[in-house]
Amino acid sequence: MLAQTAQARVPVPFAGPGAGVAPLTWGQKAILQDMRETGWTHNVSGAHPMPAGVTVAQVAAELADLMGRHPALRMRLGHDERGEACQVVSAAGETVLDVVDVPDEADPADVAAFAYQLGHERLLTPYDLHRDWAVRMAVVRHRGALVHRVLTFDHLVVDGTATSLLLADLGLAAPAVRRTDDPRTVQLLDLGRREATPPLRRVSDRAVRHWQTHLRSVPPLTFGEPTVGGGRRGHRYWHGRFSSSAAYLAVRAVARRTRTDTSRVLLAVIAVAIGRATGVSPLTAKLIVGNRFRPGFAEAIAPLSQNGVLTVDTADTTVDEVVSRARRASVAAGMYAYYDPARLEECAARWDAERGYPARVSCRINDRRVTTRAAAEEGVRDDEVTPAAIRRRTAETFLVWDGPLDHLPEQAFITVEDQPETVFLQVIFDFASFTEEQAERLLRGVEEVAVEAALDAAAPTRVTPGSTG
Repeated sequence: MLAQTAQARVPVPFAGPGAGVAPLTWGQKAILQDMRETGWTHNVSGAHPMPAGVTVAQVAAELADLMGRHPALRMRLGHDERGEACQVVSAAGETVLDVVDVPDEADPADVAAFAYQLGHERLLTPYDLHRDWAVRMAVVRHRGALVHRVLTFDHLVVDGTATSLLLADLGLAAPAVRRTDDPRTVQLLDLGRREATPPLRRVSDRAVRHWQTHLRSVPPLTFGEPTVGGGRRGHRYWHGRFSSSAAYLAVRAVARRTRTDTSRVLLAVIAVAIGRATGVSPLTAKLIVGNRFRPGFAEAIAPLSQNGVLTVDTADTTVDEVVSRARRASVAAGMYAYYDPARLEECAARWDAERGYPARVSCRINDRRVTTRAAAEEGVRDDEVTPAAIRRRTAETFLVWDGPLDHLPEQAFITVEDQPETVFLQVIFDFASFTEEQAERLLRGVEEVAVEAALDAAAPTRVTPGSTG
């Protein structure tokens, strides 16, 4: 962090249509549940370089326009007449643009690092959405010029797709992320009201019944009881990064051969890698689903992602067959990932009583690629990937453990990140449930399984239930 920085706060008044009060949406309830379970802010935050010549007044006007056009950004939490949490969208208000000056003598690379660090600090800083606005913006000024913008959203109003749409509005993301305007696009208040109606309550009930089919016979925890005193270097929960360009090419090759998309292949490859490292098969996992395929949801500024649930058997078969199973399972998971989390929680407690023990799915997988997913799918239609091309990229593979965390509600949380031309995984493991060797075997197994399947259509999964490889 640079020393001797100064900060000014520029008032930014705003106004726009769509004010009102409505119940919380199912997506908002899901985020609040995640916040309670993890203790994390779940903010969305990042730093972006600015073009030369942009003034503070221009950025303030952009912020005011953004707030005015999108009612979701003017939402704060309140309580209805029954004392229950609700969403309140204001017609007008005032926020601030933070202007952070850094010393003239600072190196531009250090200024960029400072902006990144500011974005990271805001990522970890909790909002009070009973008082704060859902978007925070800062600009970093160096030698009299604005050089970086730091933008932060509260997850209660956006998910990954909504964030990309807002970034596109500001010219901070490729226009390709925005689809053709849809007059059916739903606003956050309307969504909360719709979800209280009988037709959508029936949608939720069908989804809950789907969950029941998967939760009826699951074990107490996906990967067994944690080991007392287990951990890595004195800590149970660790986050890390795994990157494999070879796996990226291999996944494309398998998707081409099996005529599916890279998301389904990645899901299958991860499931097989989990089976090889842990002996867990069938694997029941939570899959985060965007829900954007539903009418009026494609361009909605709202948190629409929710957990779906699926089960994939990986034992005694081929990787290609697991791809087929993963495709069918993920389609069903997507169809039934739109529901009232409070209703699912209520039913899960009843199923625990019927089963005779409490159980929860403690493996979560999230493919949150937005900007790079389309390029990956385009690559599937390119010239056929050769074994030599895959092998050349294996030297680029890396795995690093970035540090410990205080808490994790899952035993394993695997996220596919938006990085070009690589399978880039952000991972969190409970090292009381995995040995370090198991976790690393699982991650390196993602590349191993993908490459084996790319080179051999009959490649076996080599998963033996109950075996740890």
